[in-house]
Amino acid sequence: MLATVQSGATLGIDAYLVQVEVDVADAGLPKFTIVGLPEEAVRESRERIRSALANTGHHYPMRRITVNLAPAYLKKWGTAYDLPIAMGILACEKQWQSQVLQEFLFVGELALDGQVRPVRGAISMAMAAREGGLRGIVLPRENAREAAVVEQEDVRAVADLHQAVAFASGEQEPPRTRVDREGLFKACNHRGLDLRQVRGQEAAKRAVEIAAAGNHNLLMVGPPGAGKTMLAQRIPSVLPPLSLEEAVETTRIHSIAGLLTPDTPLVTVRPFRAPHHHISNAGLIGGGLIPRPGEVSLAHNGVLFLDELTEFRRQVLEQMRQPLEERQLTVARAGCSVRFPASVLFVGAMNPCPCGYLGATDRVCSCDEARILRYRSRLSGPLLDRIDLHVEVTRVPFKELARVGPPESCSDTVKHRVIKARAIQARRFQGAGVLTNAQMDTDLVSRYCTLDPPGRHMMEAAFDKLHLSARACHRVLKVSRTLADLAGDERIRPEHLAEAIQYRVLDREQG
Repeated sequence: MLATVQSGATLGIDAYLVQVEVDVADAGLPKFTIVGLPEEAVRESRERIRSALANTGHHYPMRRITVNLAPAYLKKWGTAYDLPIAMGILACEKQWQSQVLQEFLFVGELALDGQVRPVRGAISMAMAAREGGLRGIVLPRENAREAAVVEQEDVRAVADLHQAVAFASGEQEPPRTRVDREGLFKACNHRGLDLRQVRGQEAAKRAVEIAAAGNHNLLMVGPPGAGKTMLAQRIPSVLPPLSLEEAVETTRIHSIAGLLTPDTPLVTVRPFRAPHHHISNAGLIGGGLIPRPGEVSLAHNGVLFLDELTEFRRQVLEQMRQPLEERQLTVARAGCSVRFPASVLFVGAMNPCPCGYLGATDRVCSCDEARILRYRSRLSGPLLDRIDLHVEVTRVPFKELARVGPPESCSDTVKHRVIKARAIQARRFQGAGVLTNAQMDTDLVSRYCTLDPPGRHMMEAAFDKLHLSARACHRVLKVSRTLADLAGDERIRPEHLAEAIQYRVLDREQG
């Protein structure tokens, strides 16, 4: 007998429908064969399914079982096919004519005792089920709230094979899982980090505000202990709240990476990722035999912070060029090419020299010029061109640290100004496919970043003196546009351009 069960698979962060076709035949010797480009974990499902059926009191047919995973030209990874294959075998054995197997998408890994274990990418599979016209999805309890984030989707959670069989045979329906998406946003935890906790550093705080307002990449240069990491950790506190669309897309990435828990079915705060400088290419960019998102994609719609930037291997840093420029990255393998979103606010921190005290007033730098040049050369020119803001972070005097009084700025105040600037950009770029000034292409820069004669003269002087590239000039213009938005000005004024040029610290030193 032949039975067909609907299931799903993920490729990157997207999912597509898979038809699990099960044929149980009397002809031939008993054998269990899975076709349709299964990898090792899929082929091993034979043993898990055989034990799960036996340990839950179901009869395992000692006949020729053939399972086809269609479309057969796409590679199948993971353990999510255990449950649909088992349901297909039982449908053949018990002669079911169940519409549930055709109307619902089944996914789940089977334990040897018949328990259904969670899988990755449940929210993407729920979206694929909705787009494919299916009525709903049947999946493990741990994944149910995550899948229920998708609107108009009938989500049924099962704890074990018994519940799945009871639902398919019409004996018992598990309750439909629902979540309050607005409630999830209200219950989000913002970690309590605030700019008011940073004493002094007004110039660096101003750069943080500009970076947040226009989603500009930021590089902080300063001695150890000056507060670079402390400032970076507080950038999410001044960013606008995630929209529902951004939250769902971010959740899909974290689900594929296996980072979601039943208590956090939806990512409601902007991610902050700070990988160690020993990270590999695949760890930062993504990849592996089964392409998985790296730290860049896990920081999508949030902040990617690389501390001790010059300690990262140059080969790893050069991989950052594509995501910084295109806001996405491509992981190519022999059998597939996968795109991962990577729209991040990139923040880097580095010392001015190997010892860290170049230019300090209270310490003597022990580095010679050649050593400093070698240290700085770890960051290539093309990578620096893609960083909009370079800012010096100096050590704060003790009197400033010990000063008692109201803070100069707090995150809520800065966030209010950032949200106003972002609203101006949203109206400006409506229908253009971009959201912030940092995402403007050449045509949009020419349209919205025009300069008056004094501004053009200033830009020409900076271009010649600092030896700016064309890309760096565009970065300066984008930052100038953000400064004008923060000031509520329609046009870019000379003072906005002058401040933007000042945020090219490394260009000034090289020039």
